[in-house]
Amino acid sequence: MERLTSRPWGGQKADLYDRIGRTYATTRRPDLRIAGAIWAALGDAHTVLNVGAGAGNYEPPDRTLTALEPSEVMIAQRPPRAAPVVLGRAEELPFDNDAFDAVMAVLSDHHWTDRDRGLRELSRVARRRVVLFNANPGEADLFWLTTEYLPEFLELIPSRYQTPGAWEQELQTVLGDIVITPVPVPHDCTDGFYGAYWRRPEAYLDPTVRAGISVFAQLSSRAVDRAIDALRADLETGRWHERHRELLRTDELHLGYYVITAEPTSQTGGRT
Repeated sequence: MERLTSRPWGGQKADLYDRIGRTYATTRRPDLRIAGAIWAALGDAHTVLNVGAGAGNYEPPDRTLTALEPSEVMIAQRPPRAAPVVLGRAEELPFDNDAFDAVMAVLSDHHWTDRDRGLRELSRVARRRVVLFNANPGEADLFWLTTEYLPEFLELIPSRYQTPGAWEQELQTVLGDIVITPVPVPHDCTDGFYGAYWRRPEAYLDPTVRAGISVFAQLSSRAVDRAIDALRADLETGRWHERHRELLRTDELHLGYYVITAEPTSQTGGRT
């Protein structure tokens, strides 16, 4: 099958996870608190499709689960007892209408070539529920790493998301009625996504950690090197700790991550 082209909210290039995903299973371990929020949103769904399943993070153990993933590098890192996986793309799901009770996608939909089409495909094959976990691109400036060190990240985000509520409206237009639940990031989050180390800034100095975060792969090496050099200097001098002393007393932080739940049968735009 055709491989998925990776574009952040509609913007970047192909085979991203074939390039960065080789150590993904090491740095991107599921956080049980985030998993709980995702699994709660699945409700009593028995059969579940995980789209953009990667190495199998956040796949609920108590359901009949099928995984779909475009990257063979990621598939190779799935544990031996993981759910069966199909090589394929969100935009062209190889399943019949209403094939699953629920469909989930975790930190995935911003990499699809055609996000609206992918969301409609999720809605098409879901009998009862679509569950997404991702960050609102309009809130990317909530994170100190972006605003203070990597402002180039904001340039990857389409301008339409600068309007408050635009991301939510786009989801609602495609999926119909939705429930959006904020998911704060715990200070000791075990899943090393972009916002995970907000209280552990030293982690971003580790190239292995950065290798598992797609943001760093999408930016120029010059921008990343400049940001990491500046962060390292601020940590060595204590400037970072002085600026962010309140964070060091905070257990969890809102960085724009949400669980989105939709009921496809209650809306008119999802079926094709």
